[in-house]
Amino acid sequence: MAVSIKDVARAAGVSPATVSRTLGGGPVSAALRDKVEEAVRRTGYRPNLSARRLRSQESQTVGLIVADISNPFFTAVARAVEHAAYRAGLRVILCNTDENPEKEAMYLQLMEQERVTGVIFAPTRASVERLDQGPRPSFPMVLIDRAGRASAQDAVVLDNFAAGSMLVEHLAGQGYRRIAGLFGNASTTGVERRDGYEAAMLRAGLSPSSRFIAPSIEAAEQEIARWFAKGNLPEAVIASNGLLLMGVVRALRAIGRRMPEDLAIAGFDNESWTDLVGPGITVIEQPVAQIGEEAMRLLLERLDAPEAPVRKTVLGGRCVIRGSTARRALDEAAE
Repeated sequence: MAVSIKDVARAAGVSPATVSRTLGGGPVSAALRDKVEEAVRRTGYRPNLSARRLRSQESQTVGLIVADISNPFFTAVARAVEHAAYRAGLRVILCNTDENPEKEAMYLQLMEQERVTGVIFAPTRASVERLDQGPRPSFPMVLIDRAGRASAQDAVVLDNFAAGSMLVEHLAGQGYRRIAGLFGNASTTGVERRDGYEAAMLRAGLSPSSRFIAPSIEAAEQEIARWFAKGNLPEAVIASNGLLLMGVVRALRAIGRRMPEDLAIAGFDNESWTDLVGPGITVIEQPVAQIGEEAMRLLLERLDAPEAPVRKTVLGGRCVIRGSTARRALDEAAE
């Protein structure tokens, strides 16, 4: 059986990422380098030819392509990826696509031209479908946040179905019955969170009311303003990403309404502002640092084993409960 980079790591008592960084000429101490090189000799490890070819053709660079760098979630993930890449002796090229499939295609072509070591990519639904149906790219790729149900690429995602269900279960337990959902229309993430929302609503004997809208602050503001103008208000609303959540809060403030008295609010991404606005906003906290680190780990392991089976890491979210979803008064709930 061929010796892998994991075997070397085990023999040296270090992580596979440390072995990759050492063998790639990354920044490590002399003592650590000696330890890894000794483990290489003892195990008889030979670097994978495909990985060595990639490394010889590029300048130790990883492409990071995100959907919207103004979204705090992607900002935090980008920081985690950069930190993990630095530890592995790699540099990062950051590209922002604005949820535009044409820009995604352009940046993927740029990655080919730059002969990057690999790419970490948060794609739109259109690009997920294109990647699944078309030829595999020449470089290793790890999808983050959005991957679809049966992606042909390695991926690191949140359990979006469970997260969407979790928010409904919390709101229903607080006495809310008319619970609406606003979901981003550009990604597989929005679809998966919508599916979890609707499944939980039906389990609770409630009628789902969901809408797909552009994943932006402005789109959420406009949607909430329309609801209030028509007077057909839900008791609570779930926003499927941080930008939509901010748009819902801005809309309430613009018309002088309060949460949760006029509208209970829950959403995604535990950004600092969500703890400071009003009574605080209930959110699903995503493990952003773990997402970035796991994506880099999968990328390094893919370099070492290009033909290994595709892997999908599914991480759990945590529901952070705050005042925006406080329990409804008994007389209100009985109406």
